[in-house]
Amino acid sequence: MPLATLGAIVLDCPDPHALAAFYAGLLGGTPEGDDTWIDLKTPAGPTLAFQRAPGHVPPAWPNPDASQQFHLDLTVEDLDESEKHALSLGAKPLDTAPNRTWRVYADPAGHPFCLCAC
Repeated sequence: MPLATLGAIVLDCPDPHALAAFYAGLLGGTPEGDDTWIDLKTPAGPTLAFQRAPGHVPPAWPNPDASQQFHLDLTVEDLDESEKHALSLGAKPLDTAPNRTWRVYADPAGHPFCLCAC
């Protein structure tokens, strides 16, 4: 029997409302909270939460001398269409080499995430 269950994945960021809106655009769900903490209960997965961190410094990726801290793998059906949608929401390409089943982006606060073809 496990000791705990996963309650939420929490991302530090300078603007919780903006980052929650970005991920709601990718994953669905309705952001709820205040100016310091927003929960996004995703329809098909765990809750993502966004915590205001005024001194947030985004991870440097790729950088072999620094930690990426974490990244999210988001499974999609159509990689090209999903990329267009993510970019329209404000994602920035980090590694989008062709002929692979995954591509790496940064969200508006600089956290890396991957779109992975199923």
